[in-house]
Amino acid sequence: MPLNSPVINVMVTAARKAARKLARDFGEVENLQVSRKGPGDFVSAADLRAEKIIFEELSKARPGYGFLMEESGTVEGPDKTHRWIIDPLDGTTNFLHGIPHFAISIALERDGQLVNGVIYNPVTDDLFVTEKGNGAYLNDRRLRVAARTRLDDAVFATGIPFKGLDWHAKFTREIDHIMPQVAGIRRFGAASLDLAWVAAGRFDGFWEHGLQPWDIAAGVLMVKEAGGFVSDINGADKKMDTNGIIAANADLLPHLQAMIKKAGRAAG
Repeated sequence: MPLNSPVINVMVTAARKAARKLARDFGEVENLQVSRKGPGDFVSAADLRAEKIIFEELSKARPGYGFLMEESGTVEGPDKTHRWIIDPLDGTTNFLHGIPHFAISIALERDGQLVNGVIYNPVTDDLFVTEKGNGAYLNDRRLRVAARTRLDDAVFATGIPFKGLDWHAKFTREIDHIMPQVAGIRRFGAASLDLAWVAAGRFDGFWEHGLQPWDIAAGVLMVKEAGGFVSDINGADKKMDTNGIIAANADLLPHLQAMIKKAGRAAG
């Protein structure tokens, strides 16, 4: 059965409302007012408008819950057991260049555990939803991670660091170790959708450094509820506390972890 719990309905309503404005802005991308936050890290008026809409919708539906948001940071609520984790526009650079691959990502955390997630691409109308213990879905279709077991059959997704970031050399070593052993590597520019696509079996795995909780919260739960596994970049279970993660099925995860570890040793 597709997920239609009250909290999922609240999250989907907030995502769709913000998405309507994002879709209009995307249609007029050349007119957006854009400022630079850092190397390759843009913030637009669209980000801020979408985040405001989501914040207002979720606050109205669940008064007292806290927030962790990409643009506005932490907002404490009287309810210390629940926290929304929001990326109002994951894939901002794609958005600003007219590339239709970006998403709204909303996760709900209860007592430090991820319990619900929504990832929505307004352009394709792909709506990914998940609930702890109840599976993951794409537009009402149950998701399962890919069943491939061989590296030479597998396609992995990753993120390429922007110029000047200190893990550029590390990433280059990882590519050198991984690329010769797999069927392909893809870089699409939106970590939330990369993880959702792992859950959907489109990608066989994903790894990336330099991520924040709002980039991955909904996607981490999505992969796990689709039968996959997620670890931090070192193979431990601190994925929400560190800035890098690895996701794949049970067969491929150890291989991906081993290749990344080997690349790290090569640095010495």
